[in-house]
Amino acid sequence: QMQLVESGGGLVQAGGSLRLSCAASGRTITNWITAWFRQAPGKAREFVGAIDRSGGIEMNTDYVKGRFTITRDNANNTMYLQMNDLKRQDTAVDYCAAGYMPYVSRNYKKYDSWGQGTQVTVSS
Repeated sequence: QMQLVESGGGLVQAGGSLRLSCAASGRTITNWITAWFRQAPGKAREFVGAIDRSGGIEMNTDYVKGRFTITRDNANNTMYLQMNDLKRQDTAVDYCAAGYMPYVSRNYKKYDSWGQGTQVTVSS
């Protein structure tokens, strides 16, 4: 398994930005599928986006709509989620996850390594 530690969450006003970091250890991040999920109170965990082994990006366009970007720093074994134009409905605990599989899955059950989560709260 891979150890993951998120950081960068916090309280931000609507329209603001946050950048979340996911620092990986124990394995090389480029050999894994790494993803961001989020879970709002009372709701199921949902897929935000992921980056595959070759650096290809898949985003959940249902609500991201160009506002969020995933990047990866291979040298530092770290993945990032840049969130712009945040809305109240983006309030959630955001998690990074890793799965040793050949392609991106939007099913959180496919990922076997998880960070502790970081709270993102957007106020109006």
